[in-house]
Amino acid sequence: MNRLPSNPNLSVSYDEAELKTIVLAGGCFWGIEAYMARVYGVFSAVSGYANGDPSYTSVSYNEVSTGKTGFAEAVMVLYDPRRILLKDLLQQFLLVIDPTQHNRQGNDYGTQYRTGIYYLDPDDLDVINHVLALEQEKYQKKIVTEVQELTQFFPAEEYHQKYLEKNPDGYCHVSFDTLPTVNEEDEALSVNTEDKHKKTKSGATEVFTKPDQEVLIKTLTPLQYYVTQKAGTEPPFQNEYDNEFRTGIYVDIVTGEPLFLSTDKYDSGCGWPAFTKPISQDLLTEKIDLSLGIKRTEVISSLGETHLGHVFEDGPKDQGGLRYCINSASLRFIPLEDMAASGYSRWIPLLLDEDR
Repeated sequence: MNRLPSNPNLSVSYDEAELKTIVLAGGCFWGIEAYMARVYGVFSAVSGYANGDPSYTSVSYNEVSTGKTGFAEAVMVLYDPRRILLKDLLQQFLLVIDPTQHNRQGNDYGTQYRTGIYYLDPDDLDVINHVLALEQEKYQKKIVTEVQELTQFFPAEEYHQKYLEKNPDGYCHVSFDTLPTVNEEDEALSVNTEDKHKKTKSGATEVFTKPDQEVLIKTLTPLQYYVTQKAGTEPPFQNEYDNEFRTGIYVDIVTGEPLFLSTDKYDSGCGWPAFTKPISQDLLTEKIDLSLGIKRTEVISSLGETHLGHVFEDGPKDQGGLRYCINSASLRFIPLEDMAASGYSRWIPLLLDEDR
């Protein structure tokens, strides 16, 4: 039995005017449709037949199954680029196919089971080629995935749509193990300080590095440099994010690494941004600070070694009792609507997880 993961998109309100389309062929469309429909940011996934003999004005499953029509079993994916970038969507797709196999995926053989990426927007071609070039580095064999402008797409018969939801025992060559859930996203945000890469369960890697001091001097404001590199403190109440309560993510101003979520921010009245917890404890390092003649706990970003502020034990008791008092100068805030375009789409589900 195929135990399908829950679909994070069911609770999302999408603006259909903002959607983009890409068509993906990866063998039998039953599994590809179920998988892509569960990638956060996907509005819909429709099974169908793509880019075959142009003389066809319609085509059926029985006709395509002969392998003589030129059509590929494919899935039309409508997605919100504000929630997931095309490159991330393609990386998810590539996790469940073997792009080096010619006219075959899983146990299925024939031209109808070839892999392909079919685009409507010519501007997408550069992204597609870049993603495939990176993917090629993982293989000794040449990638044979077809890349073409979409010329035809006929939706498959109704019984093929959401097939695995209707038929839990149905055939599926796709593994759902690489599909990140909200809980897995939380785990995936821990820092690998050895190679300075973060790797999600999906296999996607975001790279965050600390620039050289010469670069920091040029790119940071004097206040940001003083706070982050000299363990300084900005004035209370007169800073950028003390009264910022929009939905979004707070990242290290030095490395760009995500550190805090807006859903964990609260008004403590202290004059600086206050959070009940970081995204993951692994993102922070704590050390004793005796600089004012009293014992305090300094908070530093593990990767960037950025001075952030201090943590105190006077936070909301029902949320763990901690108050992370953080300098605005150590952070950069990215509102929810800009996260995908800024490369932080994988953290969006955390903002929508009410149980986190």
